[in-house]
Amino acid sequence: MRPLKFKQEYLQKYNKISTIDAHTEGEPLRIVTGGYPELKGKTILEKRQFAKAHLDHLRKLIIFEPRGHADMYAALITEPVSDDADFGVLFLHNEGYSSMCGHAILAIVKVACELGAIELKQAPRVVKIDAPAGLIIATALRDSDGKIQVSFENVASWAETIDKKVHIEGVGEITYDIGFGGAYYAFVDADRYNISCRPDNVAQLIELGQKIKHAVAKHSQIQHPLEKDLSFLYGTIFTSTQISETNYHSKHVCIFADGEVDRSPTGTGVSARIALLHAKNEVELGQSVTIESIVGGRMHVVANKPIDFYGKPSIIPTVSGRSYITGQHDFLIDEEDVFQEGFILR
Repeated sequence: MRPLKFKQEYLQKYNKISTIDAHTEGEPLRIVTGGYPELKGKTILEKRQFAKAHLDHLRKLIIFEPRGHADMYAALITEPVSDDADFGVLFLHNEGYSSMCGHAILAIVKVACELGAIELKQAPRVVKIDAPAGLIIATALRDSDGKIQVSFENVASWAETIDKKVHIEGVGEITYDIGFGGAYYAFVDADRYNISCRPDNVAQLIELGQKIKHAVAKHSQIQHPLEKDLSFLYGTIFTSTQISETNYHSKHVCIFADGEVDRSPTGTGVSARIALLHAKNEVELGQSVTIESIVGGRMHVVANKPIDFYGKPSIIPTVSGRSYITGQHDFLIDEEDVFQEGFILR
């Protein structure tokens, strides 16, 4: 028995944005399914520029409180912009728009197969996706138990710099690597500096991650071989060998955007990491490693074929992880709401 009977027809006066929510290895994803205006542009980067210029208030609305939180993440599905692609995607976070996002690719394909947007029969299904960093090739299949498994072949990934040093206020000199896996990350060995990668140390990880990101960005000039829009340092990834399973390779804690903490090992991050490991001769081609996250999620990543990407010795990584649907939402927009674009309060 319900003491209050709400009349759904009264909700018709509100504009709304509809989503399917999911997570990959603990990291949330809000997939927009309706209510967003058309994204104009002939390329994905042009569509991203249009979203930044004209629709950024909607990014804030679905990412920020009271509908989201400081670590929320979202995806906008677009029409394909290349001949080979099935669809395009833009990635949204608390600071703006990502170049590439592995956990989002895994979740989008899994959800699309679960809900019938992508027809999945017995044979593996290849799904091609236009992303700002380039064309992503995902594969979905049903395993022997009938469960949907998803992996993706990422863009060319490489070691940008190895064993560079920078001074961090309050910490001193640290050594870092920079790797590209669809976005650029600074990698720091947390064990070397006695930095705990446990959840109870998340405040220090955010503070240090931001300091390192800003210091490295100032210290190292980053220039993507093709796109100026991709030429920036996205975040800091702390690595650790303090792992929960002996067969895991290492742990990642990624601090990105405006201090967001990735609950997954980071799909682009594990791609950049395996490129670094291969460049250091620590991982062979075809070798799979498992990397876990701050909350115990894990991703598998393999260094596949080597290629030369406009002068960058690179590899093509394949990444897999587990995704799950968590909800379905209609976010209503009250024109009288005093917090039209939301806010962030950690």
